[in-house]
Amino acid sequence: MFTGIVEERGHLVAVEQLTDAARITVAGPLVTSDAKHGDSIAVNGVCLTVVEAGDGVFTADVMRETLQRSNLGKAAAGDPVNLERAAALGQRLGGHIMQGHVDGTGTIAAREPSEHWELVRVSIPPALSRYLVEKGSVAIDGVSLTVVEVGEDFFTVSLIPTTLDLTTLGIRQPGDQVNLEVDVLAKYVEKLASGAITAATKETR
Repeated sequence: MFTGIVEERGHLVAVEQLTDAARITVAGPLVTSDAKHGDSIAVNGVCLTVVEAGDGVFTADVMRETLQRSNLGKAAAGDPVNLERAAALGQRLGGHIMQGHVDGTGTIAAREPSEHWELVRVSIPPALSRYLVEKGSVAIDGVSLTVVEVGEDFFTVSLIPTTLDLTTLGIRQPGDQVNLEVDVLAKYVEKLASGAITAATKETR
């Protein structure tokens, strides 16, 4: 489980393409300070399992499903990434509860800077917009954010200086692809509600 409070901005050291998979090496001195084999670390919001860790870097295997569903499929050595270790019991949980299971990708459509914050518009597949509501939560590249506005194929978020300075969202430009994770509760509610409607329909026949 993650909270979307990014701990540091690291970068990809290497990307080794394998058959239907890839092995990536990621530099992140903070998140690797206590990392060991089997630990979970979110890379741009994607939950990955540490294979090896040491000297400020860790390696992880990325399966085909993840490569197809997230922007890690287009990642290259040198790319900056947001990093967060799994949440630990007994600590304050900021942000919102995240699984690190990316639902799809969006595209930075526009940025509107202001003196103390920046409004960012993200284009999204219509299939994801139904899970977003104003003032609800969404994760962009693993960063927990509050939705400002939602349309059929877009949403907007406001970024504070800390987010702009410490995460990759400060350097993303229009046209860049980003990972999206919607609130898992919305998906559960949708499934339960559709099941109840189906059951009710059958009873009335």
